Amino acid sequence: MRNKFLTLALVFAVVLGAFSVSFAQEPVKVVWYVGLGAGGQPEQVEAQNQVVADFNASHPDIVLEIQIVDNNVAYDTLSTLIASAAAGGGQAPDIIGPVGADGSNAFAGRYLGLDALIESTGYDLSQFDEAAVEAYRVDGELIGLPFATFPTSIYFRRDLFDEAGLNYPPQVYGEPYVMPDGTEVEWTMDTLREVAMMLTVDSNGADATMDDFDPNSIEQWGFQSQWNEPRGISTMFGASSLVDDNGDAQLPQAWVDAFTWYYNGIWQDHFIPSAAQDGSDLLAAGNAFSSGRVAMAHTHLWYTCCVGTSNTWDLAAMPSHNGVTTAKLHGDTFRILNTTQNPEAAFEVLTYLLGEAAPTLLQVYGGMPARAEQTEAFFATLDATFPQGVNWQVAVDSLAYADSPNHEYNMPNYLKAKDRIGAFQTLYGGDGALDINAELEKLVADLDAIFDEVE
Repeated sequence: MRNKFLTLALVFAVVLGAFSVSFAQEPVKVVWYVGLGAGGQPEQVEAQNQVVADFNASHPDIVLEIQIVDNNVAYDTLSTLIASAAAGGGQAPDIIGPVGADGSNAFAGRYLGLDALIESTGYDLSQFDEAAVEAYRVDGELIGLPFATFPTSIYFRRDLFDEAGLNYPPQVYGEPYVMPDGTEVEWTMDTLREVAMMLTVDSNGADATMDDFDPNSIEQWGFQSQWNEPRGISTMFGASSLVDDNGDAQLPQAWVDAFTWYYNGIWQDHFIPSAAQDGSDLLAAGNAFSSGRVAMAHTHLWYTCCVGTSNTWDLAAMPSHNGVTTAKLHGDTFRILNTTQNPEAAFEVLTYLLGEAAPTLLQVYGGMPARAEQTEAFFATLDATFPQGVNWQVAVDSLAYADSPNHEYNMPNYLKAKDRIGAFQTLYGGDGALDINAELEKLVADLDAIFDEVE
């Protein structure tokens, strides 16, 4: 009888143990949503899928799934997923990113505070610069952690400068530009304009400074603010905000200076392509600098993703305006939505993306690492891709000139306000007969009405 009870007890223990093992191995699903920022380029998709595979191979208790959505519909798709989950119709993503301030603003108030998870897991914040960490604190809550920074500089084509017999733009902040006659002048937005006009060439070889230049047959342009919206373009003339301290719309002087200069650059001086020219096959259907027909471009370090196959380019310092130099800055990270049903698992994924996966992801995103000790290896890998010898120190030095306030500031009724700013960009890029100052005043009046809609 004793043996019988022992046998039954053993069987029960085995069954219970098997049940416990089965229960313990039931994985938690975490969904990573990509599309609000970088992540949609083919090489980025490939790298992200590999990160997911590597994570799942080493974390049997979590199943990480990636959802990649086209940037053009990513905002609306995420809004729908969140609303559906709130109504009991499915699961919203747990983690979004990479995403910067601009991509995050539309979902302000929907991010999980990380302080409790950091404390319970003992996650080491000292690996990051303290100021960089605190930049992600909103209303006392830490809602993100540093991952990648994307400084702005001037991309320029060495071969186009060489062909024109022009000196390269300065690669050290504070150094002058050397004009063709040998005189040294301050590297300002006015100097950039002058140089850009000499680099704008028509089909007969005349440049935009010459009397016989034909603006209807341009084959090479001197400058383009590449893939920047107006808030970013305005920073070339100083950091500012369209929102005043009371939450009303305002027109900063930087905007007046910037868009008078930029509009005239398109339609009067002709060294900047119009919207139609930018979208043409001649300029790679919207990726103008990659075509090899634009001499200088104002853009971020992330543009290494899409700079094209001609490795004739290098980096130069941002010009100054009224004695002030501004190099606008993007910073991307990953965020956990506060609707997640599995915050601990989501935090484990988050720290993996910021940690073990960071070298792979930073490379395809083109972002400087938040951890200083990873910077050298990051640029060494870029050197392997771009063997022409890019002066990456320019990007590092640009951090000292970051825009404050950052151009991706939040606005009331954010997406509608951003759409109105986008309409302004479409207008000035497509119509050469505007009163640009009147259009700026109308923009501010419209933004004021848009801001008031949420009060």
